[in-house]
Amino acid sequence: MAKRILILGIGNPLMTDEGVGVRVAEILMSSFDFPDGVDVVDAGTMGLGMLNLFRGVDVIIVVDAIEGTGHPPGTVLRLSPDDLAPNQIMHSLHDVRFVDVLQAAELTGIRPEAECIGIQVDSMEQWVTELTPDVEAALPTAVDAVLTVLGEYGVTALPRTKGGDDAAIIEAIRTKNDMPGA
Repeated sequence: MAKRILILGIGNPLMTDEGVGVRVAEILMSSFDFPDGVDVVDAGTMGLGMLNLFRGVDVIIVVDAIEGTGHPPGTVLRLSPDDLAPNQIMHSLHDVRFVDVLQAAELTGIRPEAECIGIQVDSMEQWVTELTPDVEAALPTAVDAVLTVLGEYGVTALPRTKGGDDAAIIEAIRTKNDMPGA
């Protein structure tokens, strides 16, 4: 494979639908095996802390919650970073949009291509780890959207017959179930 690809699930899983990007990353980690050179990362709310992940990466696929699109909750959209920016969820003046992180990376000479998958939110109540029904129902569509973008770069993800440990640990924390191997 010629290009190194990074898939980032962005969001805060403690704020209802704001965590949908992280949930998509969980599903990708637990359900698929990717070829060498493709990494899936739960980037949470790292902001500029994501910069170190961009080194040596040719393509970044971001999955994030969006609002204000005019579409119904659970709608999955493919956007450019510039189109994603006005719809990204900002919680304070300290938040950084993904397009701002890309611009900071460019200042250091890092210029990856970027693709964005946004999922229209319904609710962002604090301290609720479950997604709303419409956004939960959109998870398979969002996963398919990521797989479609990967396919455009010549990458095929193979369905996994056994879940990955990283995703199982994240799932156990989110659902308050036993950790794998416990």
